[in-house]
Amino acid sequence: MREKMIMGGISVVAAILIAITLVDVFTGIDNGIESESGTSNESYNMVENGQTGSSNGGENGTDAGDNQSGNNKDDNSDHKKNEAIINPDGMTLMTRINTPSGYMRTEVTDGSLGEFVRNYQVKEDGAKVLIYDGTEKENQDAHVAVFALPLEARDLQHCADSVMRMYAEYYLSTNQYEKIGFHLTDGFYADYAKWREGNRIVFSDSGSYWSKKKDYNDSYEIFQEYMRIVFAYAGSYSMKSECEAIEPSEIQIGDVFIYGGSPGHVAMIVDVCEDADGNKAFLLAQGFMPAQEFHILKNPNHEDDPWYYIDEIKYPFVTPEYTFKEGSLMRPEY
Repeated sequence: MREKMIMGGISVVAAILIAITLVDVFTGIDNGIESESGTSNESYNMVENGQTGSSNGGENGTDAGDNQSGNNKDDNSDHKKNEAIINPDGMTLMTRINTPSGYMRTEVTDGSLGEFVRNYQVKEDGAKVLIYDGTEKENQDAHVAVFALPLEARDLQHCADSVMRMYAEYYLSTNQYEKIGFHLTDGFYADYAKWREGNRIVFSDSGSYWSKKKDYNDSYEIFQEYMRIVFAYAGSYSMKSECEAIEPSEIQIGDVFIYGGSPGHVAMIVDVCEDADGNKAFLLAQGFMPAQEFHILKNPNHEDDPWYYIDEIKYPFVTPEYTFKEGSLMRPEY
């Protein structure tokens, strides 16, 4: 992934917010010392997470809206119930969730992100969404399946982090190490290629920079260490600056609905299907606060069908635990 500048820079308000949070993180640590993965859980509640929220209604954060209003379509939808949508025996996204009647999955190329996500393992049917500490999320009525995506045992991997994790795991699995990279909230570009060479990020009053600290190491443990730093210092605010707006007709696996804020929220399109007339439908997945497993969402408008149909999209766009404003459909430039 090519290195780029955050568009327009960071606003004065955002800069102040970042400065405050960095001071909180590095209390008792001299300026210029790199952030190590051992930082406390509390210190990782960074710019995106202005509050930890709860695992139920409180997770919605800023501008979540009323999930009882603004639905994309009423209960008399033309899309009928699909009793055979969920295959309990399927252990990947593609084998667990069938397409609606008359729809076929869109084509994806071999080795693509789309193929990777469709074939990603899901937990057993009926699995609960777990929080980072191993306890169950309070609201277990928002999902139809849970990805077996790794989850750090700290309150780190929230909504945007889960999307970044999926992209990073894909590039790691296909040896595209140079494409693993994310801008932090202060605009610094943190790329994994430099990290595995032994460089570490130094945070100072004059700005972040790389410093050679360790030997080359391409182990998965080092990748996890890198991702923890990304989770701590990047989020929906920085992710939105790495995205471009798209039209619903253009959707593909990897696109997102995003509100970049403090806190914000991100839901990722994890599958797409299409009927003979070119009408598309898609599946959404999310992480949330507190850090929890990446899970495939229900569609509030269809009791037995988790697919979201493009011809139903209107704003505010309602998902089980968050409501997105118009302009939120975007494509990450990863």
